Parts: sequence; C-alpha cells; structure tokens
Amino acid sequence: MLSDFHHELDDGELDAAVGGGQLTRQRAIRQIERRRRFWIRATTGTMLMIVVAVIWAFAEYHNAGGWPTKGFSQSSGISHVWNYWIIYPAIVWVLLTVGDAMRVFWRKPITEDEIKREIDRQAGEHKRAA
Repeated sequence: MLSDFHHELDDGELDAAVGGGQLTRQRAIRQIERRRRFWIRATTGTMLMIVVAVIWAFAEYHNAGGWPTKGFSQSSGISHVWNYWIIYPAIVWVLLTVGDAMRVFWRKPITEDEIKREIDRQAGEHKRAA
C-alpha cells in the first residue's frame, strides 16, 4: 500500500536521524509548522464560510422578497420565509475544523518508552500464540 511507503518520521526514526538537542529542535519546528498550517486553514475556511453566508443571505432575501419576518423553513420561495440550508455547510466546517485542531494541538509525539512497550506487547502476543 502507498501509505506503507510514505509516512512522517516518528520520534524513534527521528532519534536515529538526529542527535540529542537537535531532536527537541526538530520536534518543535514540526509542531510550529503544523500550527501555522492549521491557522491558515482555519482562517481560509472562516473567510470562505463568510462568503457563502453572504451569498446565501442575498439569495434568500431575493427569493423570499425581504427579511425572514415569518421565520425559516426548508421551503424556498415562500414570502418572508428563508431556507436554512446554510447550517449544513457551517456544521460540516465546524466539525472539520475541530477535528483538525484536535489533531494539531492534542497530538503527542511518540516516545521511546511507548515504542518499547508496544514491541514488548507484540512480542508477548507472539509467544502466547505459539
């Protein structure tokens, strides 16, 4: 599979490639880059949602013949009633942004201890299976 051949260096591989203090520096640089990319994506997504909301408001104002004085519904073309479809892309955008934030800000680097525990766990499973 393609994902088997292309992956980001984990901390164990980074240890082998980079020595001592450089490891901490490389981890910090990678995290700064991830945060910068997140803020660019979040800002771009926010601007895009604002543009979509403005287009929606203009279209609904035109379709309904004015402001939504009689509320919102799924129907289009009813006088002074706006279609609320804008909530669906907004909900999707919020969920994607929250998921992206969790991946960027809550992701912990893999430690050598975790790697050793996993190796030991897998070795124990192989012994029990044999």
